Amino acid sequence: MPSVWAGAISFGLVTLPISMVTATEDRSVRFRRIHLADNGLVRNHYLCDLEDREVSYSEIGRGYEMADGRMIPVTDADLRGLPLPTARAIEIRGFVPMAAVDPLRIGPGYYLRPEGDLAIRAYVLLQRALARSSRVAVAKLAWHGRERLALLRVRGDVIVLHAMLLPDEVRDPSTLAPAPAAVSEEELEAADRLVEALSVDTLEGEEYRDHFREAVEAVVEAKREHHALPEAPLPQQPAPPLDLMATLNASVEQAKASRGEPAGAKPRKKAAEKKPMTRRPDST
Repeated sequence: MPSVWAGAISFGLVTLPISMVTATEDRSVRFRRIHLADNGLVRNHYLCDLEDREVSYSEIGRGYEMADGRMIPVTDADLRGLPLPTARAIEIRGFVPMAAVDPLRIGPGYYLRPEGDLAIRAYVLLQRALARSSRVAVAKLAWHGRERLALLRVRGDVIVLHAMLLPDEVRDPSTLAPAPAAVSEEELEAADRLVEALSVDTLEGEEYRDHFREAVEAVVEAKREHHALPEAPLPQQPAPPLDLMATLNASVEQAKASRGEPAGAKPRKKAAEKKPMTRRPDST
């Protein structure tokens, strides 16, 4: 896989050369922009303000606009040579429990791979140290036009980097919090039963696959063959339940039925986790 960034991880006095590759795929359906009158493709054209002519993509660079309107060109080489420690290095600043990180701040993931045979041992050392600590590393790096925080964690035998939002980039949700409401212990227990009935052990399988592409392809095929479009299911009209307790109980039974469990069956209990045996210190 081609790398999207190359540099090093700075871990104390250890420097580990790495490259970064995309860990996820964008499987979204892509549409083209067309002229509705004749289905012709609509394309972008780039015009130079000073010369009043179209320019090719190879002639386009980036510029920094000064307060007086002057443009100062900034090249890739300029950015690689920034007087900034994090310009070419991922500087690990600390280690925190994963539970201490707000998921809202975690961005897309990138796999980090060691560059060169000499980097493998240091890479494996950092990967195992992260795994043994049950913590994630918080680092800083300059990337995509800014210096940002990053989170390093372990997935299998590979270190994954996630770009992170800064605290002031996450909006305060307090203004959206609902007004205080009384909830009974009986309703909470019913909600607990519903959570248990809907619990799963993995997010794999048909239910967690994106069916949007298939639906789009069915519509496109029908239009191509001049057939009637497939009918969309009628959306359910959301409405607050009049009897919350009855609705919760009905939801539990519906979840059980979807799993093929008999009505009124007790919720499934997960197998108890085995606690690691602690070695008793040798007597002296």
